[in-house]
Amino acid sequence: MITSFSDVFADLKEKGICKKMVAAWAVDEHTIEAASKAVDLGFVTATLVGDAKMIEDVCEKKGIDSSKFEIIGNPDELKAVAQAVQLVHDGDGDVLMKGLCSTDKFLRAILNKETGLLPPKALLSHVGVIESPNYHKLLFLTDMAVVPLPDLKQKMALANYVVKVAKSFGIAKPKVAFIAASEQVLASMPACLEAAALAKMADRGQIKGCIADGPLALDVAIDQESVEIKKLTSPVAGDADCLVFPNIESANVFWKTNSKLASGVRQAGMLVGTTAPCILASRADSVDTKLNSIAEAVLSVL
Repeated sequence: MITSFSDVFADLKEKGICKKMVAAWAVDEHTIEAASKAVDLGFVTATLVGDAKMIEDVCEKKGIDSSKFEIIGNPDELKAVAQAVQLVHDGDGDVLMKGLCSTDKFLRAILNKETGLLPPKALLSHVGVIESPNYHKLLFLTDMAVVPLPDLKQKMALANYVVKVAKSFGIAKPKVAFIAASEQVLASMPACLEAAALAKMADRGQIKGCIADGPLALDVAIDQESVEIKKLTSPVAGDADCLVFPNIESANVFWKTNSKLASGVRQAGMLVGTTAPCILASRADSVDTKLNSIAEAVLSVL
């Protein structure tokens, strides 16, 4: 069973999985170092699109052999991003990765109707993965980066996305918690009402391939002692694999709290809903987070 990113790396190696990654405006140290480590671990070949001199300078500074990459020189940031997306669109890459470019430029290229990666009427979203020393397995969560205030239909899509990613990590039937401020179905809280509706929809097969419950407050979703104290009976509480948050603020705060205040936490994140996995790492993310995100994306390639 995969319970850590180290397990992910070992699983990819054991299965001999190797995908082609294209990195857009890959001119910064963290992107190039993460790509280099992923190549060394054997689960990607990497194409770096960007200013060739900047890429070579970083490789020289960090002691990385640039010959391990395919480097496509393009000194214009906007054009380099568009070129990287086009490569994946045309089937010359399995995974797209954001380099030093801004998120708006990256998303603009992905959303391009002719050369982009989002199918018509598809919902673009984001799925993160957290490995915490304070939890007994990986946690999958959504959506901390794209959809500000998902409605009921969008939450269904988010749940399906996060379940799909969890399944790619070998979890046969993920346990999904629809998060709210309380585990009670309170009429005064729309998030509680929608969580209850979503849980019933999962029971009836409208959200497939998972066990779901909600509303669940965060404590009872992931802490067995809280479940026992509150005398809650639930097939998910205390053992959730996936957390579907009611809005971007709650998911983003949870994500960043783990990143900045919780010691020993490792993270990964990627865009979903696209025709190929797209790694939307922050420009400030660590090499480790970017490497983990590459592994998450590789596992998600159909």
